[in-house]
Amino acid sequence: MMYDVFSLPEFRFPEGFLWGSATAGHQVEGDNIHSDHWKWEQEGECEEPSGKACDNWRLFREDVKLVASLGHRAYRYSVEWSRIEPEEGRFDPAALDHYKEMSELLKRNGIATYVTLNHFTVPQWFAARGGFQERENIPYFLRYVEKVVKVLAGLVDSYLVFNESFHTRGDSRRGFNFLIAHARAYRLIKSLCDIPVSSAHMAVQPYPNRYYDELDRLMAAYRDFQYNGCFLHAIATGELISPFTEAESCPELKGALDYWAVNLYTRTLVDSRKADLAAPRFPHKKLRMIDRDFYLEEMYPEGMTAMLERFRDKPVYITENGCSCRDDRFRIVYLTLYLSAVHDAIQRGADVRGYLYWSLMDNYEWNSFTPRFGLVDVDFRTFRRTPKPSAAFFREIIEHNGFSQSILRKYLHELPTLEKP
Repeated sequence: MMYDVFSLPEFRFPEGFLWGSATAGHQVEGDNIHSDHWKWEQEGECEEPSGKACDNWRLFREDVKLVASLGHRAYRYSVEWSRIEPEEGRFDPAALDHYKEMSELLKRNGIATYVTLNHFTVPQWFAARGGFQERENIPYFLRYVEKVVKVLAGLVDSYLVFNESFHTRGDSRRGFNFLIAHARAYRLIKSLCDIPVSSAHMAVQPYPNRYYDELDRLMAAYRDFQYNGCFLHAIATGELISPFTEAESCPELKGALDYWAVNLYTRTLVDSRKADLAAPRFPHKKLRMIDRDFYLEEMYPEGMTAMLERFRDKPVYITENGCSCRDDRFRIVYLTLYLSAVHDAIQRGADVRGYLYWSLMDNYEWNSFTPRFGLVDVDFRTFRRTPKPSAAFFREIIEHNGFSQSILRKYLHELPTLEKP
């Protein structure tokens, strides 16, 4: 990793730029016993179970204070459908009250609330019906959405319907169903309240393993359409298209979001000689930042600038971006580089209005507790929260509304230069 962060010039973000962090219910709350993911964990489908995760369900009041103390002005969190409707048709008033109290506390502390309605997990009863694989199940989701939006009326600054659910890789039909569910949920929410609505899109950048190889470039473009093109096209036109799939029309999908919510981490390499098109990272770019192989072992900030340039017609909020590492210095470098890339994109015309770091705290990364994304360390035995140096660094970035070398050098020390002979 040869980026010289100590030579970066100072940069500032536009006035009113929104800074904050993000989490997801299942990854932090703990004991999400009615969810499909919990069931898979108990069946041994995961490396380790989530258990109490970060115990946020019990410690949410402490965590709201933590968010405020770190200077964050926005917080993205999800409500768990499996807690709100643990059995088909039975809504739990205590769970609804929990999310209402948390939202009230955030608003009282001056923190903008970005609520995700579905961050991957669903109730076990819904999964047993076929989940979003079956289009006839969408009304169940809409019933839940209506319940949440009415209970949280006046307490939410923006809704994100889904998280990273729109790609058509492997199953175009399921991707189409998510797009249709998003469109219907968007129209429903807009009929109930006048706040911005979107869904978080994983902006994966496919990159040819052999850059000038014609077939690698072709298959990278193919992957790009599965990840990004189908979603962008659907929102622009209301047409659902994906290679080798019968096209469909969904007029209510056209224009069905108020801003682009972009999750972005790094690129993925595409190898046309592999059946799954997957190529390993270039060895010279691979960073072993945790004690295991992981899919985010590369810093590729230039991909942030490139991808943001695609989202031109609406405001953009980065709703996830972060670094999994044991040594927190990697995270400080990562933040410096990626925020510089965001600033570059703004200079080139992208209307980026906010940045939410993933994640507020170390959490359950769907299969294991080993990946550490948090600005805040979590002891998973005692659940003690300890802000890392990167949390203080990020707080100063927020206060400054940008980057300066004086901030950076408080938290990272430049290697001494070699004396000339």
